[in-house]
Amino acid sequence: MLCFSTSAKASDFNANCALKQPNSRGKNARLQAIFQSWHILCNQHHVMSLVFTYEVAPVFVLLEYVSLKKMREIIGWQDGRGDGIFSPGGAISNMYAMLLARFKMFPEVKEKGMSSVPRLVAFTSEHSHFSIKKGAAALGIGTESVICIKVDESGKMIPADLERRIVEAKQKGFVPFFVSATAGTTVYGAFDPLIAISDVCKKYNVWMHVDGAWGGSLLMSRRHRWKLDGVDRANSVTWNPHKMMSVPLQCSALLVREEGLMQNCNQMHACYLFQQDKHYDLSYDTGDKALQCGRHVDIFKLWLMWRAKVKKRKHCCSVLQVLLFLFALILSLFFLYPQHTNVCFWYLPPGIRYMEDKEERKKHLHKVAPVIKARMMEYGTTMVSYQPQGDKVNFFRMVISNPAATFEDIDFLIEEIERLGQDL
Repeated sequence: MLCFSTSAKASDFNANCALKQPNSRGKNARLQAIFQSWHILCNQHHVMSLVFTYEVAPVFVLLEYVSLKKMREIIGWQDGRGDGIFSPGGAISNMYAMLLARFKMFPEVKEKGMSSVPRLVAFTSEHSHFSIKKGAAALGIGTESVICIKVDESGKMIPADLERRIVEAKQKGFVPFFVSATAGTTVYGAFDPLIAISDVCKKYNVWMHVDGAWGGSLLMSRRHRWKLDGVDRANSVTWNPHKMMSVPLQCSALLVREEGLMQNCNQMHACYLFQQDKHYDLSYDTGDKALQCGRHVDIFKLWLMWRAKVKKRKHCCSVLQVLLFLFALILSLFFLYPQHTNVCFWYLPPGIRYMEDKEERKKHLHKVAPVIKARMMEYGTTMVSYQPQGDKVNFFRMVISNPAATFEDIDFLIEEIERLGQDL
């Protein structure tokens, strides 16, 4: 069972910010009016502020400051030092990480472009999210410069193969600059061995990024955060609260160990916005360290949820319990024990259960999941994703992230799959 750790106290969360209870006197009375106004705006589905300078969105800049600091503390970086930004999603957060890694190694690329640097290569697992290659394409590095590392049977990156491929790249004259490990892969929900990967990155002086978009929220769990052991050794981490933490879309953060790097990488000194002689701390003008200028106020949702739920010991995500229930129901059809809330399984309809020809059976099984999903959509009762993976034919991939999911929902799902696939 995934629990929000009570070590992350709301009092700690607000330690560096004057945002206390809205019924306080003085300045906080004015904050009460702000929160009331925002309640009305949210109910009307309007967002009137953008985050880019302190004077435009002072409350939300401060909320971002304390939230990102707390997230860095949870990762394990001393005193929450570092930097970070809320971005439009995990794909953009991952691209930010690649951008920073390139700038860190070759700062001249900002002004002179890719022609000024040698052939760069990045590394990620065969089961990583496609956004790593997409980021390489967008940054002009190229998808062919992303080297995919082998995974073991459970879908975890093999550190020995990572080292082998880094050595090969260096022998070819390429420059390894970025390794993206995954905490919760898209299909299997696998967690790469971060400690071993960080050892390799340190040995060859390569930036280590952890894509924790899906599994990063397990850092909030006393019982399950061990799956991310070694994340504190990363240079950057992607963490999507809009996934396992159930914060409304969108809410993705990139956390960076080195303070000031993001600013140096992205700032353009637009004098009509980011004047250097303002009367307040210029680090609160966050727009110049982002690729975009004005950003949506994604922090408000996370901050309100954190304030409301982090203090309650009884608030737990039950999704892992539901996963285990599903596992128990269809144990014989699993080909992989779940590492996260990704449940991958086949349904064997009566027509192929006793086929002796393995190749013929495999051929028929490959068609089962697409047909059942199509029927699910036609009936409008439920919908479960499917896909092949490597030498495995199409299988159902049930991803459970809704804490409201119940055992009864899982019973219905299994019964519906059986009902819709009986004639196959």
